[in-house]
Amino acid sequence: MYSGILRTFILVTIAACGLAGTNVGAASEQTQTNDRLIRQIRRELVTLPYYGVYDWLQFEVQPGNTIVLRGQVVRPSTKSEAEARVKDIEGVSKVVNDIEVLPVSPSDERLRVALYRTIYGSNSPLFRYATQSIPAIHIIVKNGRATLKGIVASKSDAQLAYIRSRGVPGLFDVKSELQVESEMPK
Repeated sequence: MYSGILRTFILVTIAACGLAGTNVGAASEQTQTNDRLIRQIRRELVTLPYYGVYDWLQFEVQPGNTIVLRGQVVRPSTKSEAEARVKDIEGVSKVVNDIEVLPVSPSDERLRVALYRTIYGSNSPLFRYATQSIPAIHIIVKNGRATLKGIVASKSDAQLAYIRSRGVPGLFDVKSELQVESEMPK
């Protein structure tokens, strides 16, 4: 069910590396290098000290080993620490940090907590996702609008999270970007 547990935390997009015209051995070597780089970046991002359920990070490996960081975080230190850690990885030539720091808002913070309790509460069928070190369903709230991101085991889990979230008072909108693990590219 959770064969790709790290995929739960970070979506990875890999841009084409311009391998046209190279021999098969060089292409294979480039693929191995990219795979190693992706694993290292994932490890660094998921082990950030304050990375949690209210944050979402993703990255893209571009030609020349330029790494583009994207997502939303609630603390500015998470943004700067993510960039610093990725810069220190061997083989990374440049880091573009497009991570958005969400605005400080007592109302948004209240909504985050209410959504967490609604999705992960002990009476929720989704409680099992809360037992992971970083829960699988990330809750991004900005200006009273929520987006659910992450990877779940089934379509029914994604629908349930969305339906339960819609019932939280005070939200202007809820959008689900949850993906089903079995439908993810391998």
